[in-house]
Amino acid sequence: MKRLAIITSHPIQYYAPWFRCLQANAGLILRVFYLLDPTVTNQADQQFKGGMQWDIPLLEGYDHEFVSNVSKRPGTGHFWGLQNPTLIQQVKAFQPDAVLMMNYNYASLYRFLASWNDTPLLFRGDSHRLIPEIGLKANLKRQWITQIYRRFDACLYVGKANRDYFRYHGVEENRLFFSPHAIDNDRFIGQAKTTALEAVRWKKDLDIPLDHQVILFAGKFINKKRPLDLLQAFLKAKLSNVSLLFVGAGELEDDLRRQAQLSRHPHIYFAPFQNQSTMPRTYAAGDVMVLPSYGPSETWGLAVNEALCLGVPVIVSDHVGCASDLVIPEKTGLIFPAGDIDALGRSLQTALSEGGRQLKLWGQTGQHHISHYSYHYATEGLLSALSAS
Repeated sequence: MKRLAIITSHPIQYYAPWFRCLQANAGLILRVFYLLDPTVTNQADQQFKGGMQWDIPLLEGYDHEFVSNVSKRPGTGHFWGLQNPTLIQQVKAFQPDAVLMMNYNYASLYRFLASWNDTPLLFRGDSHRLIPEIGLKANLKRQWITQIYRRFDACLYVGKANRDYFRYHGVEENRLFFSPHAIDNDRFIGQAKTTALEAVRWKKDLDIPLDHQVILFAGKFINKKRPLDLLQAFLKAKLSNVSLLFVGAGELEDDLRRQAQLSRHPHIYFAPFQNQSTMPRTYAAGDVMVLPSYGPSETWGLAVNEALCLGVPVIVSDHVGCASDLVIPEKTGLIFPAGDIDALGRSLQTALSEGGRQLKLWGQTGQHHISHYSYHYATEGLLSALSAS
């Protein structure tokens, strides 16, 4: 039985269920090494206004240990935020047959890459090049990243755009293995039926007319997510019997609420941040979910996975990393050019035309399609990479 060490920055709500799945089903002796101890469920995400706490267990069901971080400013927001001088020592003590790294662009991880020669190294990332970079700086960056990826015996790609990114940086076909980005599909799909009534009650509490279709934005109110684009597109689309629901928090909340109020539109609603346990109900309240992100930072967009699990079709910008994998135009949703508010407005009109009759069919197709992006398939890719390394 192979011993696998996984190195990652901190407990994440999407990865913890996968680690439990690996521990239970993959036939591996697993240990996860965390480089930052944010007191786990008390970890605050500063991009949510006022912070938040996850309400699902992040450390149960798999072996793990924390590596002491001596950074003066610990965190994942900058290169020096992870400095863990005992990392190599602790990983060696586990005696792994292979090491899977989920990050590399931190001080500790560069030191690890420079020093580790004991066993094969694997990497799983989600970066993409949907927005091309040009010029001398971009070329130097490409050469540097290419050198980094040569250190890995295998790279696990989460989707098409991420695969293209690895190929752009010189990773050969025989070192690439598909390990799709996934969420806890079983939990979300399992709650799809029971949350329908909860969603109706919640919409009543929010005063959303029950005969209205609902356009849903669920996430951080921050620049890269572009909630203001959605607000403007909704106002331009002039849709009848349709409500717009913003769910979340963040630095743009005050501006978003102010512009909604100035518009005098009677059917724009806001709900506070919803934790993981109530996210199925959140998606069930929508007829279509919109992710209008702009820029290179939306490397995947796991909210799309969550919505599709609930049978809710999606409209996403072409800067969203998962667009080419999860959004099949007019079958699971629509894709529009990032930053093009008129195009987003037209997408809303298309999706909600004729009372949105096609949305139910799109949702059913999406729920079937998302079954191929699961922890089962993510594990299969990992095991294939381990066998080849």
